[in-house]
Amino acid sequence: MSFEPHWLWLIAAAVLAGAELLIPGVFLIFLAAAALLTGVVAGAFGIPVAFQLAAFALFAIGSLQAGRRYYARREVPSADPHLNDRIHRYIGETVTVVTAIENGSGRVKLGDGVWTARGPDAPVGAHVRILGAEGTALRVTPVTELPSPE
Repeated sequence: MSFEPHWLWLIAAAVLAGAELLIPGVFLIFLAAAALLTGVVAGAFGIPVAFQLAAFALFAIGSLQAGRRYYARREVPSADPHLNDRIHRYIGETVTVVTAIENGSGRVKLGDGVWTARGPDAPVGAHVRILGAEGTALRVTPVTELPSPE
């Protein structure tokens, strides 16, 4: 009894698909699809191993590109859509001016760091609210009333 190499591709496809379930990353599933296609083509047409490897490479590139296009067109829902958008997370925060904002530029204390701020003139110690960002500088506006600490 001889062992057909296409079974190795089918087993590899199952192992890669199982690994995707255990280590989700939406990457191994495309390699599993390429291995499955290679196994089916190798079994149906009996192509030599060298061509099987070439077919796997082509199928892998094709499935990865197809997956990339698929995910580029569809936004993945997230419980925290601003997770990696630090500035957006700070919008609405009240911060303290540490270098007076004069002629539209100064510095504010945000958390344990000091950031460049752009906005209306404000003296040292004044409280300003973050509106957004311009590059790495925060856009701020004066706060007339501080929120009550609760």
